[in-house]
Amino acid sequence: MSKSRYVTGLRAVEQLLVSSPDTLRRVFVEYRSQNPRVAAITAKLKAQGIELQSANRARLQQMSGEARHQGVVAEVRRDTLLDEAGLRSLVETALSGDGELLLLILDGIQDPHNLGACLRTADAAGVDAVIVPRHGSATLGPTVSKVAAGAAEQVPFAVVANIGRVLDWLGEYGVQRIGTSDKADSLLYEADMAGPVAIVMGQEEKGLSKRVMSRCDLLCRLPMAGSVSSLNVSVATAICLFEAVRQRGPDPADSPAAD
Repeated sequence: MSKSRYVTGLRAVEQLLVSSPDTLRRVFVEYRSQNPRVAAITAKLKAQGIELQSANRARLQQMSGEARHQGVVAEVRRDTLLDEAGLRSLVETALSGDGELLLLILDGIQDPHNLGACLRTADAAGVDAVIVPRHGSATLGPTVSKVAAGAAEQVPFAVVANIGRVLDWLGEYGVQRIGTSDKADSLLYEADMAGPVAIVMGQEEKGLSKRVMSRCDLLCRLPMAGSVSSLNVSVATAICLFEAVRQRGPDPADSPAAD
């Protein structure tokens, strides 16, 4: 897996400069841009000693693909990319500590916008790793990074050959595997999400595959009171992750200091 890739768009690059400037290898900016935000980014890059290169619009578009570059494209180190062995090591380390493991498994998300939104939510919810299959899934790229607004460079991201096999050994480690299905009998709010948990979300149109569903310890659904039968997968993911956050209690850093 490549340890370097491109992040495109003003907001995503601005966020990287604030949260993780050490991941920036170099930044390409539009030659003679009149955009004051591009000028501000350029000044910050120079102040932090990050390599800066001018580029024309054609070069920036080539690097950014389908995403709008807005005059700036960053080449970043992606040290949080994991293979299955790296994921197993992360899980073992977490379980040997406080055991409060929270994983998000995406079973074949196709739309890079949805993947980016899921990564952004995963970062906000404190997810330990996001896991996707190597084949049949959207992967990291400029569009994902732009939608994720910096989160794609922060959350450990595991690309694995076989989601079913990962679910098998997660079960052996005692991780509760909670899948989502609109046909499930149990509601999300009835699930106990204490302890190590992997939340498993399905593909946009098809939902969870049968081989993945069969490996889940529990299937649950969202209560739908209106006329629509389901929500966008990134919205459903946010609801599920923050239900886990709610059940696990407030972050101690957010609590007032004891007298």
